[in-house]
Amino acid sequence: MSLNIYLSGEIHSDWREQIIKGAAGLDVSFSAPVTDHDASDDCGVALLGVEADKFWHDHKGAKLNAIRTRRAIGEADIVVVRFGEKYKQWNAAFDAGYAAALGKSIIVLNPPEHQHALKEVHAAALAVAETPAQVVGILRYVLTGALPG
Repeated sequence: MSLNIYLSGEIHSDWREQIIKGAAGLDVSFSAPVTDHDASDDCGVALLGVEADKFWHDHKGAKLNAIRTRRAIGEADIVVVRFGEKYKQWNAAFDAGYAAALGKSIIVLNPPEHQHALKEVHAAALAVAETPAQVVGILRYVLTGALPG
């Protein structure tokens, strides 16, 4: 069995790299949104022209980023959605809802203090993890049936 995994959400830490490194040797492939914050924010105006109004600046970028996100979530077997400590990741919540609507398997990754705020997202997930290592353990178990230790 091979798994295609989309890594959605927070872009201010190395959680993606931890999962990718931890999953070395497993039959997995990963995809993700553009994680260069400036490129993600400015892609619309860089490619389609400057906007005087910040709303339209953001609107253009969001639509272009959605092309990548929709394709990647649609092709994913598992969507890992990370909610970080510092910022509200509304885009991650949207990705989780979109993945749920498509019937994708969702793993939510967040610190314990966000449990209550994310209870509806957690209800749609098949697993809720607090660390990237737990996500790797889930992937290893799904692919091999092996438990840690």
